[in-house]
Amino acid sequence: MSRRLLILILLSGALLAHSAPSDTKQLASPELCAQEHRAWVAQALQKMQTIQPGMTRRELLEVFTTEGGLSTGLNRAYVSKDCSYFKVDVEFEPVGRPSHDEEGRVTLVEDDRDLIVKISRPYLQFSVVD
Repeated sequence: MSRRLLILILLSGALLAHSAPSDTKQLASPELCAQEHRAWVAQALQKMQTIQPGMTRRELLEVFTTEGGLSTGLNRAYVSKDCSYFKVDVEFEPVGRPSHDEEGRVTLVEDDRDLIVKISRPYLQFSVVD
């Protein structure tokens, strides 16, 4: 009886060891990872390229957010909401206010209705921290 029990235990252990999931995780192939990365970058670029001159600052802020560094209310760098390394430089035309103050300085005031006059091609750069 004990021999039969021992054989049953050994067979059960072998069966469990064979059917248990392996501790080694199957890694995705480098080609698959590269393909997924390219697809993500393409999607991010397509989203950034939807912003064109003539659109408003409000529309720009759906895709981008402000970047640190030197800027005025009419000229500023923006970073993609998808990845802060993707950037664009944007020039605006003010709406409902003058572009310069009484002393001739470019205004620091920003308004969601301001119109995009010029937007650069997206470029890569590390974040600017003020």
